[in-house]
Amino acid sequence: MKLMNAFSLWDDIRIALQIAFFPTIKEVWKKPGLLWPSQWRRLSGIFMAHTWLVFGVGVDENAKVPKARLLSPSDEEKRPQGIVLDLGAAHGHTVKYLDRDRVSHYVALEPNTLMHPKLRSLSSEAGFYESDGSLIMLSCGAEDTKAILSSLKAAGISTDKPPVDTIISIMTLCTVPEPQRTINSLVRDVLKSGGAFMIYEHVLSHRDDVAWWQRFWAPLWTIAFDGCRLDRPTDAYLKMVEIQCADGTKESAWKEWKSWLKEGEDEECLFWHAVGRYVKK
Repeated sequence: MKLMNAFSLWDDIRIALQIAFFPTIKEVWKKPGLLWPSQWRRLSGIFMAHTWLVFGVGVDENAKVPKARLLSPSDEEKRPQGIVLDLGAAHGHTVKYLDRDRVSHYVALEPNTLMHPKLRSLSSEAGFYESDGSLIMLSCGAEDTKAILSSLKAAGISTDKPPVDTIISIMTLCTVPEPQRTINSLVRDVLKSGGAFMIYEHVLSHRDDVAWWQRFWAPLWTIAFDGCRLDRPTDAYLKMVEIQCADGTKESAWKEWKSWLKEGEDEECLFWHAVGRYVKK
């Protein structure tokens, strides 16, 4: 692997520092307690919120083709529908890909509340409003399925059975603390039978040399970017999800699935993207 590719993320770190360093320092000046080790994740979230104001636009533009193929395909039946749960909605760049005529509720889950004003604004532009119940804002983590279901129930949505028609994860499962357990819980308890789990995620490379550098940089990257990991095989985690049968045995959770890599991506890229649509049995 070329060294220039192995160290390519330093450009991202440099740009992020230019964008978010001074705004973050201002917050520390107001609240010095943010420097305590117990508050470092919160501090990273502040840094990320400022960074994403710029990065989010560029990342969305760079992902426009695969996101459109995933979320706005010509086959309307494969588009997100009904109750849509957007994991890690950030500033709301994904909502514009949704077909408002097919989506009854946009459930925007974003633990970093500093991103909520922009998220609420972009959701409104797409036709989803808290005032009429079509927009539901959640600040819990994706791993907290109990809080997700409780919030949906409070919004008048029945949770006697898994209620969500579509789960979307765009560059999010890289940040959750226990991704395999979280994915399993979401599929088991939140995604209804026949519902779709859709992802566009940067994942662990299939090349050993690239994967080595992803693992090398992951500890540093996760500190700077609010828990984001470079080395997660998220696409593999999805394929391995199982459900328990009536006789106690387990089988694949999916009645059908399709996964593909982002077209035209350099194989030595540290951000190796996978796209996929998984339909629950």
